[in-house]
Amino acid sequence: MTSTNDIRRSFLDYFGSNGHTIVPSAPLVPQNDPTLMFVNAGMVPFKNVFTGLESRPYSTATSSQKCVRAGGKHNDLDNVGYTARHHTFFEMLGNFSFGDYFKEQAITHAWTLLTKEWGLPADKLTATVYHTDDQAFELWQKIAGLPDHRIIRIATKDNFWAMGSDGPCGPCSEIFYDHGEHIAGGPPGSPDEDGDRFVEIWNLVFMQFVQEADSIVGDLPRPSIDTGMGLERIAAVMQGVHDNYDTDTFKALIAASGALTHTATTGDNQASHRVIADHLRTSGFLVADGVLPANDGRGYVLRRIMRRAMRHAHLLGAKEPLMHRLVPALVAEMGAAYPELLRAQPLIEATLQQEETRFRQTLDKGLKLLNGQVAYIRQKHQNYIDWMNDDPMQPDRIRQMSEPDLRLPGDVAFQLYDTYGFPLDLTEDVLRTQGYSVDRAGFDAAMAEQKRAARAAWKGSGAKASDDLWFDLVEEIGATEFTGYANDTGEGMVLALVKDGARVQKATAGEQVDVIVNQTPFYGESGGQVGDAGTIGSDAGLAATVAETSKQLGKLWVHHATIDTGEVKVGDTVKLSIDVARRAAIRANHSATHLLHEALRQRLGTHVAQKGSLVAPDRLRFDVSHSSAMNAGEIADAEAAVNAKIRQNGVVTTLLMTPDDAIAMGAMALFGEKYGDEVRVVSMGAGDDGKTYSVELCGGTHVNALGDIGLFKVVGESAVSSGVRRVEALTGEAARAYLSTRDEKLREAAATLKTTPDEVPGRVAALLDERRRLERELAEAKKALALGGGGGAAPAGPEKVGGVAFVAQVLDGFEAKGLRGAVDEAKKRIGSGVVTLVAVNDGRATVAVGVTDDLVATWSAVELVKLAVAAVGGQGGGGRPDMAQGGGPDGAKAADAITAVRAALEAAKEVA
Repeated sequence: MTSTNDIRRSFLDYFGSNGHTIVPSAPLVPQNDPTLMFVNAGMVPFKNVFTGLESRPYSTATSSQKCVRAGGKHNDLDNVGYTARHHTFFEMLGNFSFGDYFKEQAITHAWTLLTKEWGLPADKLTATVYHTDDQAFELWQKIAGLPDHRIIRIATKDNFWAMGSDGPCGPCSEIFYDHGEHIAGGPPGSPDEDGDRFVEIWNLVFMQFVQEADSIVGDLPRPSIDTGMGLERIAAVMQGVHDNYDTDTFKALIAASGALTHTATTGDNQASHRVIADHLRTSGFLVADGVLPANDGRGYVLRRIMRRAMRHAHLLGAKEPLMHRLVPALVAEMGAAYPELLRAQPLIEATLQQEETRFRQTLDKGLKLLNGQVAYIRQKHQNYIDWMNDDPMQPDRIRQMSEPDLRLPGDVAFQLYDTYGFPLDLTEDVLRTQGYSVDRAGFDAAMAEQKRAARAAWKGSGAKASDDLWFDLVEEIGATEFTGYANDTGEGMVLALVKDGARVQKATAGEQVDVIVNQTPFYGESGGQVGDAGTIGSDAGLAATVAETSKQLGKLWVHHATIDTGEVKVGDTVKLSIDVARRAAIRANHSATHLLHEALRQRLGTHVAQKGSLVAPDRLRFDVSHSSAMNAGEIADAEAAVNAKIRQNGVVTTLLMTPDDAIAMGAMALFGEKYGDEVRVVSMGAGDDGKTYSVELCGGTHVNALGDIGLFKVVGESAVSSGVRRVEALTGEAARAYLSTRDEKLREAAATLKTTPDEVPGRVAALLDERRRLERELAEAKKALALGGGGGAAPAGPEKVGGVAFVAQVLDGFEAKGLRGAVDEAKKRIGSGVVTLVAVNDGRATVAVGVTDDLVATWSAVELVKLAVAAVGGQGGGGRPDMAQGGGPDGAKAADAITAVRAALEAAKEVA
C-alpha cells in the first residue's frame, strides 16, 4: 500500500524533477489576504505572485499546502464525521506556473503523474472542461487519448475560476476518478452527479483572462497555471478505498482514539472517532501556527473545533481529557512532513488539555439543560402525534396551525452559548443527531438583547460621551483581532476611519486619522505597556506613519496615523508594519518587569505587589507596595537576581486559561488589569527550587527568551505615595548606554581629581573631610569676629538696659546655624544679662535670644524672640526660657528686631 506520506513526497519529487521549485507550506494564518480567516486553498500563498504584486526567484513551483475550511463561506464543519470526504483540515497538492507553461504542459504533467508515475488506470479517469474551452478539450484528446464521452463540457461556474470580481480568471479542467458501478452516482454533468461514484481528485485552473466587475475585459499578459489535488482524496484512490477516513493517516488516529477510549471505532461510534481524528489535526496545526483558543476571531473558530471534538470524546465515555493524549499519534503520522508539529508538541498538548479540562467543567451541566429541553420538545411532538391519531379527520389547516414548534428555543441556545460555552454549531450538532434544530432567529434576538443591556450598562457607568463612537463601532464591526504575538507585519482590511471624533470614508495626504482594521500586529496601549508605532501602506501608494496605537473598550485597536502620501479608504487592504526595534525594546522592558517583580518579592517579602507600571521602549517604571525605602543592598540584590535569570536565557512561554485556574497554579494578577473569562499566563525563568521563577497574568508582548533582554540596570528608587515605592530601570542598549555614560563621568572626575577611577571614592572622602574641617574653622572665626564686634547695628560689648546687661549685634552673612553657639559664648562672657543676635543671609533674618540662668525667672527668651521676629515680618519663634530662636523674611529690618527687645527691657524697668 502507498502511504499518504509517500504520495505527498512522490508528488513533490515529480514536479521538483521537472523544474518546479518545491515550496514549503505557508502557515494557516494568511500572510497576504486579510479577507481570509485561514488559508483554504493551495494557491493562496501565491496570490500576489499571480496578480503581479510580488515576484519570486522562480517561475514554476509545487507545494503541499496546509488548509483549513471551518469558517465563513468555506465551512465544512457541520459535515465532518458524517461524510466520506469532508474535513476541516486537509492538504492541497499543487503545481503552479507563473507565466511559464500553460494548458498543454499542465495537462501533460497531470496525465503523466496519474497514469505513468502512479499507475492509475486510464479507463477510470474522466475530465471536464469549461463548455467554451475547445483548446482544453482537444488537448485531452491529444495527450490522454480520452474519448469524447469522457471529456465532459460543463457550462456552470463550477468549471470557471475567478480570484474575485476583479482580477485573474479562467476556465478549469477537473479530473474525476470512477470508484466503480457498485457505488451509486453518475459522471459530472449528469442528473446523478451528486452520487459518490465519481470523485474529483484534481482541478487544473487555466488563468487566462482579466475581469472587472465580474466581466471579462481582456487576456492576461502571462497566462498561468494553478492546480489543486486533495491529498486525502488521492490517498483514498491509491489505497483502494472509497472513504478518506479509511486511509492510513486517519486509520492510525482513529485507532489511537479507540484505544484510549476503549471503544469500537465502527458502528454508532464511527462518527465520533472521525470527528476526533479530523479535529485533532486541525487543532494541532492551528496551535502550531500560532492560533490559540479565544472568544473571537480565529481563536473562536479553533475553540469551536476543539469543543466539538471534546463533546464527541464525552459521548464515547472518556472520563478524563482525551485530545492531548492523541497528539503523539498525530506527530508520529505527520511530524516528519511538518516539523512545526514536533516543535510545538508541548504547547499543543498543554492547550488541548487546558481547553478540555475547562470545557468539561461546564459540559455536563450544559448537556443536562439541553437534554431536558430535547425531552420536552420530544414530548410535545409525541403529544401532537397522539392527538392527530385520535382525531384523524381534523382539517389540514387546523393540523398545520396546531403543529408544535420542534426547534430548541433561541434563548435556551443562547444560554448554552453564554453560560456553558457551547458554540451555536455545537448545539446544532447535538440536536441534529436527534432530528431537531435551533430557532436561530430567537438566538440572534437573545444575542442582540445582551448587547443592548451591555450598552445600557456602559452608558450608566460614567464613561465619556466621546466613547459612544467606539461602542457603535464595536457593535457594527466587532473586535479587532490582534496578530502581533507571533507577527511583526500583516495585512488588514480597513473597516472604519475616524477623524476629529467623526467617521469618514477616506483620508488623504497630510491628514491625521484613526484607522481601524479587522486584524493587526500593532499592540494597543494597555496594562502599562505603550502602544506600537510603525507604518501602514498599500500597493495603491498609501504611506502612513502610526505614532501610537490605543485600545478602545478593550476590543478595538485604533492606529493613530498621519497620511504621508496617497489616500486610505474604508474597504482598502493595507499592509501594517510595526517598528520592530521599538517593539523589541518594549518587549525586553516588559519581561524585565516580571523578573523584577519576583526578585523584589523574594528579597523584600511576599507583601510586595505591583501597583502600577510603565513599559516604554526607552525605560520601565515599576510601582510596588512596600512601606520603606529600599537600601542599596536590597536594590543590588534584586538587580543581580534579574540579571542572573537573563543570563540563564530561559524560554518565555504563554498559555491561555481561566483566571481561577491561573491563580490556582500560582500566577500573579497584575494591578490595573481587567480579566474576562480567559487570561494569558506568561511564565519565565527557572527558580533555584526547580519551579518556574515568574508566572503572571499578562496580555502584553514579551521576549521569546530571557537572554533577549540583554542587561538590566536599576537607575532610581523613590516614594510614590504612602506605602508605595517606585523602581525605575533600563534594559538592553539603554542600560549599556547608561553605564557607559556613568563610566565616562567617573573618568572625568578622576582626571579632575588627578587620580585613578578606582581611587576616586577615597579621594572624594578625603576632600569632604578637609572641607568639614575648614568649615568648622571658618565658623569659629566668624563667631569670634562676631563677638569681637564691628560692622553691626549695635556695639558688641554689653550695655545696661532696664537694669540688666544687654548684648546685641546684627551679623551680616553669618550662618544661622551658628547663632546658638554665639549666644552661649556671649552669655558666658557677660555672666548675667540678655543677648540678642540677628543673622542676615539672602535678605532673611534669623534671631536668637539668650537669657542667663539667674534672669530666667524675670525674662523669657521665648517671649523676647517673638517680639524680635515680629519686627522682621515673621511669626512666633520658640525654644526654652534661656534660649529661643525664630526668623522672618525682612532682613533689612534686622536692627528693628534688636530695638524691639531693647524696648521690652526698658518698658519693664519703667513699670517696676
